Amino acid sequence: MGNLASAIGGVRPEEASILMELKAGSEEAFASLIAQYHQPIYSLVARTMRNPSDAPDLVQEIFIKVYRGVRGFHGDSSLRTWIYRIAIHEVSNQRRWWRRHCEREVPLDCECASEDGEGLSLLETLACGGDSPFDAAAQAELRERVEIELREIPAAFRTAVVLRDIEGFSYEEIAEILDVQLGTVKSRLMRGRAHLKVRLAPFMNARRPAASVGSARGTGKSLASGRVAKGGGQ
Repeated sequence: MGNLASAIGGVRPEEASILMELKAGSEEAFASLIAQYHQPIYSLVARTMRNPSDAPDLVQEIFIKVYRGVRGFHGDSSLRTWIYRIAIHEVSNQRRWWRRHCEREVPLDCECASEDGEGLSLLETLACGGDSPFDAAAQAELRERVEIELREIPAAFRTAVVLRDIEGFSYEEIAEILDVQLGTVKSRLMRGRAHLKVRLAPFMNARRPAASVGSARGTGKSLASGRVAKGGGQ
């Protein structure tokens, strides 16, 4: 047990105990790990793949890789970062397989417009909430549109946006997960936000007259005041 403790010395204290149990082959510890990470990993996979219907099978494969590889994990990063790194790697493998075997993949190498991409909070946009039934319906429509457009931006940028703006990882953690430089993370995030902003612009412009009507009726105050992207938290 002492060797296990020394092997995971770089892991955060709250993770060390469960990691020692995982390395010892505890099925209970693995079940606890799945319960903790299944939903966030599923959300990540579904949002970073072009076909979300493939997510359940891929998530299962990810946790198999986690189970088989945990004995080789030496605490060079947090357990959470390591699991997400495996997830991103498996998504990348799935995309490569899709490109090799399918003809329907849309090219994702287009250059984005020179937009700064600031002012768009996906975490708030995709959260549930609303001040009225009108607001709730408008928010649901916006969330659906964001999810659709998110899948249409280049894969590398999409992954950075999901990890930062939805999953809440720091720039440093994202660099660890993707195994890239910090500057690359910031560049991908900026360009991903810019792509999404450009793609959402026609939708947002089309909504403006509806926002004015809602305000006149006294039911769309959040739309008229620009708070359509504000959620009530998950």
